[in-house]
Amino acid sequence: MSSGAPQKSSQMASGAEETPGFLDMLLQDFPAPLNPEDPLPWKAPGMMLSQEEVEGELAELAMGFLGSRKAPPPLAAALTHEAVSQLLQTDLSEFRKLPREEEEEEEEEEDDDEEEKAPVTLLDAQSLARSFFNRLWEVAGRWQKQVPLAARASQRQWLVSIHAIRNTRRKMEDRHVSLPSFNQLFGLSDPVDRAYFAVFDGHGGVDAARYAAVHVHTNAARQPELPTDPAGALREAFRRTDQMFLRKAKRERLQSGTTGVCALIAGVTLHVAWLGDSQVILVQQGQVVKLMEPHRPERQDEKARIEALGGFVSHMDCWRVNGTLAVSRAIGDVFQKPYVSGEADAASRALTGSEDYLLLACDGFFDVVPHQEVVGLVQSHLMRQQGSGLHVAEELVSAARERGSHDNITVMVVFLRDPQELLEGGNQGAGDPQAGGRSQDLPSSLPEPETQAPPRS
Repeated sequence: MSSGAPQKSSQMASGAEETPGFLDMLLQDFPAPLNPEDPLPWKAPGMMLSQEEVEGELAELAMGFLGSRKAPPPLAAALTHEAVSQLLQTDLSEFRKLPREEEEEEEEEEDDDEEEKAPVTLLDAQSLARSFFNRLWEVAGRWQKQVPLAARASQRQWLVSIHAIRNTRRKMEDRHVSLPSFNQLFGLSDPVDRAYFAVFDGHGGVDAARYAAVHVHTNAARQPELPTDPAGALREAFRRTDQMFLRKAKRERLQSGTTGVCALIAGVTLHVAWLGDSQVILVQQGQVVKLMEPHRPERQDEKARIEALGGFVSHMDCWRVNGTLAVSRAIGDVFQKPYVSGEADAASRALTGSEDYLLLACDGFFDVVPHQEVVGLVQSHLMRQQGSGLHVAEELVSAARERGSHDNITVMVVFLRDPQELLEGGNQGAGDPQAGGRSQDLPSSLPEPETQAPPRS
């Protein structure tokens, strides 16, 4: 589901015809539940988990494990949901693990000037992961006899091209999420189909980016307003994830942060939310539709907000908050709060069926490839590949490298129409990669966008 540092991947959600065979093979490879001395089939998520982290972390474990075994996505998501739900209904006190005494003292000192907080319950991640696998095994055994309808239900076929590289950086700090089976993973049974996609660009370490890739969509699904106000649910999910990660950062002495951008397609409406300078654009009939304005310190409103809090924005090699970070909003960055805000922005747009694709990427791409050049690059690739979009993200990453990007680069292209149809239709505004298509801005939620000059890259 979320990714470490893959070199490339192309995903197409598959049908339910493989479900019985997959369960047979899984139970053949694991004919009995794990004993205490058996090795885990996955890596436990650290030493300890807070209770609020359990759902997201266990879902990540299961989805990664089942995905590596080529489980049909709806089955993997439904299996995971059932196993997580059952475990969360049990008494988790047997997994409780008290933090070291000195850590408790440090947390008390840090919270002296803050509102009194409820004590955090920490659980042993290793034993919890073992118990969870056995729960997953039990569900698979029952479903081998009769697979529930939710796990067999057909869903929209999504073509998603993803490519991510470390580039010349010492470490890969990007993470991404492609989750076409959003409803199945969270047991949502309303008639609205949902798919979620996200890119997170970490700095100062990978911890915050990995955390966001696990918890933002989990927190979004928990929001009561998700059915009525998806954009609001995404904003709250970012805020909640930031709060959770800051608590973890204090417990574990983490200093990293991450920007992020996500897209939730719910029925016939697109909802996007973002923090920092990771971006998403929509291409519709060969024209770039600008959906958002990235958070950078030099933005006048961001500069005013930071200065009102007592911080400052200065120019070194680029504009930076308090002389350090080049983004003004992010998850994490515990020592730069509140100047670096964890409050996301969001926007929504009705989909008409004439949209071509979404492109989500980090600043390693957008700093060197202007929005208006994306259309020509994609169209040229489709022409060379005779309408196949499976590896278009790889081509876009290569273009960013050739233009001088030394940063980590992650690109995700979510096709909203068949790439072959885009090629046959000729795509207005496509052609020369340097010429690009016309650009449109989306000024607010659902109104039609106004045509403006090409946006800043």
